[in-house]
Amino acid sequence: MTHKNGYFLEITDGKKVGVGECSFIEGLSVDDLENYEAKLQSVCENMDWHFANLHQLIVAYPSIVCGLEMALMALSSNKPDVLFESDFTKGLKGIPINGLIWMGDENFMHQQIQEKIAQGFKCVKLKVGALAFATELKIIEGIRKQFSKEQIELRLDANGAFDSSNVFEKLKALAAFDIHSIEQPIKPKQFELMHEICASGIMDVALDEELIGVFSVEKRGELLEKINPHYIILKPSLLGGFFSCDDWIELAKRKNIGWWATSALESNVGLNAIAQWVFTKNTSMPQGLGTGGLYENNTASKLEIRNGELWINANELPS
Repeated sequence: MTHKNGYFLEITDGKKVGVGECSFIEGLSVDDLENYEAKLQSVCENMDWHFANLHQLIVAYPSIVCGLEMALMALSSNKPDVLFESDFTKGLKGIPINGLIWMGDENFMHQQIQEKIAQGFKCVKLKVGALAFATELKIIEGIRKQFSKEQIELRLDANGAFDSSNVFEKLKALAAFDIHSIEQPIKPKQFELMHEICASGIMDVALDEELIGVFSVEKRGELLEKINPHYIILKPSLLGGFFSCDDWIELAKRKNIGWWATSALESNVGLNAIAQWVFTKNTSMPQGLGTGGLYENNTASKLEIRNGELWINANELPS
């Protein structure tokens, strides 16, 4: 990807304006992109009806629901940019996050890892499945030779790169390096195989793309029952907003399944909202959040990274 499309939704009461971000990823989101602008226009013209019928809107346009939630919460807030007031929004506490290592050649990935460690990250996430597997094993082995699992937690994300012919063999090879977990080792909708992988005990598994497009409480419960993963990954823009993710969290808790949240290439508007929501969940697990530094043109942000944690810069808070 070299660019990312999205929309900002503004709601006003004549005195204040609440801004939300409707963020989708082409090829991954379930949003009906061909009719996206028309639907967004309809939402703006019929706000009350759509908010009263979110169950219909969420199925085809989960990112619009997320943006709508953000905008309404921002509008009702007494403080600029504060949707969920907490010690995080006051600049008093941070959120532990993982350092994301982007795919590339061996030298590029090693360079990134060294930078993340120097920045104080205790948890690093690597993408696997794009390079030659032997090269990926060598990179991970190199990390473990320098840093134990007590020093650096390693998370992997395969983005569905493995298949039934090699997944168990590859997981066993990776497990030798004290891996915390692997996200989406195979492509979604292979329920029996994914259940077998999770039940094998080779490595803890986190579901990511598997959750996309599953909106009813019944279907979500069935999915978790069928697969019984160790973790689920929550991306509010792809899953239908914060209240939708709250439902996933409640279902996961009942089954003793862990979770963490990640941003999905949102601008700083969406990232700010997601970070505030995450903090209210009182979780100590490192989250998949950043500062939006990937973009050349982004909105202003008060977010910054300090020693492997995401903070709001108190010096930039309104007095």
